[in-house]
Amino acid sequence: MADWEKAIAFVLKWEGGYVPPSAKDPGGETKYGISKKAHPTLDIKNLDKNFAIAIYNEDYWIAAGCPLIRDDAMALAVFDTAVNCGTGRAQHWLNLSRGDVGLFIEQREIYYKRLAKSQIYSRYLKGWMNRLNDLRKEVGL
Repeated sequence: MADWEKAIAFVLKWEGGYVPPSAKDPGGETKYGISKKAHPTLDIKNLDKNFAIAIYNEDYWIAAGCPLIRDDAMALAVFDTAVNCGTGRAQHWLNLSRGDVGLFIEQREIYYKRLAKSQIYSRYLKGWMNRLNDLRKEVGL
C-alpha cells in the first residue's frame, strides 16, 4: 500500500492557507488547496485542515487510484498531479508512463509549459516548475 502520510505532507507543503477570490486567478477562492470551484457548497474561508485532508483522501488519493499503486514514488507523483492537474490527467499520464516516474513527471512538465503559453497561466509557470522539481527530488530523480 502506498504511503498516504508522506503524500499528504508533500501536498500540504505546497498548498497554503486561505487565498481569496481574485480576477487574476482562475482557480478562485482556496484554502489548503481546496477550491470553491471544485467544492461550491463548502465554506472555504472557514475550512478546517482535517476536513481538507479528508477531501484530499477521498477526492484525489482514492479517486486517482493511489492506494493501488505499489511504488510509493509513483503514488506520490500521481496524487500530487491529481491535486494540481486533475485525477483524469493523473490517471492518463500514469497509463502513458507505464510506471516510469520520470516519464510521468515529464508529461506534467509538458502540460505546464503548454498552459504557460496562455497569458492567463504564464505567471504560474515558475511556481509549477518549483513544485515539480521538488517532486522530482522527493521521488529520487
